[in-house]
Amino acid sequence: MGKDREIVVGLDIGTTKICAIVGETNPKTGEVEVIGVGTYPSYGLKRGVVVNIDNTIQSVKHAVEEAEHMAGCEIRTVFVGIAGGHIKGISGHGMITIRDREVAKRDIDRVIESANAVLIPADREIIHVIPQEYIIDGQSGIKDPIGIYGIKLETRVHIVTGQVTAAQNLVKCIHGAGMDVADVVLEQLASSQAVLTEDEKEIGVVLIDCGGGTTDIAIFIGGSIRYTENVTLGGDNIDRDIALGLSTPLAEARRIKEKYGTAISDMVSPDEMIEVPSVGGKHFRKISRKDLAMVIEPRMEEIFSLVKREIKKSGLEDMTPAGVVITGGSVIMNGTVELAEMILEMPVRMGIPTDVGGLTDIIANPVYSTGVGLVMYGVEYKGDKKLRIRDENVFKKIFDSMKNWFQEFF
Repeated sequence: MGKDREIVVGLDIGTTKICAIVGETNPKTGEVEVIGVGTYPSYGLKRGVVVNIDNTIQSVKHAVEEAEHMAGCEIRTVFVGIAGGHIKGISGHGMITIRDREVAKRDIDRVIESANAVLIPADREIIHVIPQEYIIDGQSGIKDPIGIYGIKLETRVHIVTGQVTAAQNLVKCIHGAGMDVADVVLEQLASSQAVLTEDEKEIGVVLIDCGGGTTDIAIFIGGSIRYTENVTLGGDNIDRDIALGLSTPLAEARRIKEKYGTAISDMVSPDEMIEVPSVGGKHFRKISRKDLAMVIEPRMEEIFSLVKREIKKSGLEDMTPAGVVITGGSVIMNGTVELAEMILEMPVRMGIPTDVGGLTDIIANPVYSTGVGLVMYGVEYKGDKKLRIRDENVFKKIFDSMKNWFQEFF
């Protein structure tokens, strides 16, 4: 890797696929340019969580090698996304008195630290502490309090926690593939960098990231995350439904879904036929494309109905006038936006990575939202803890314990 090149790599380790995106900042325009993309089927994850270390390491290696060849560089460090049913978001509140009557950087660190003082179970770790707003002497809605005079400083934060073991296994796989981890980033946060506009985040928007193993939800209001949740259903469930319903191998079911899938059966003519291989690959059968849509539609309805329940549970559904942005590999089907609008009763648009240059023809696809978002996050926050203000000691525990493991294992 050339010394003059500032390379940032995002690694999206999903249930269905591993995706490595290599980006660099254009020194003239400051724009992030994608210069390498590598994808490989994911063998070793279930619902976003590593269940087989060796298989995951091999899949990561294949995806990273492909990205390295395309970008013409060697990948040493990655920003990795974390998701799955174990991720939980909670609200926190911190309060301190201001030492010099004028808010300084150290006061912000102190008030966030006091917000961190919530009881986190021993098997969980803090992944992000995201400040939503600051309050000085009762005056709320302050985004950047530095330099403001006051006596009492408060903050409201959104704390994202994950299982220690899930984070450890994820990092262990990347180390096993010969790389270091620059940061572990919540996948919804990464995707939001790539597909949401600043206006949407400010006025209120719901991001739905439909992956293979889970569907992740994040609600943004006032420019920051207010709520995170996930539904443990995703594209894999649709693939299994197709495999069972049409008696075809799972790999073929995924291919058929990607090529011919439609989320609303009424959008398809019953006369349109497709060829489906039987289990064992002996012969092909002709079935109506409408029959395929009738297998997909109920599962997509179920996913969006569960998402709607979570949005209602958040109590924020009336505070998202920008509507819903859906992204992720499982939404690339005709009719998905229309079905989501019907069930969620909100305006819906498809989210694809924007505001990046380079290989735009390749990455203009919801599959790459998290990977591109990880690169954008890495460029914006490299060496800056502005967004990643978390208890460094807490996360150090994970990395220290893992370092000990690696000395034993490798």
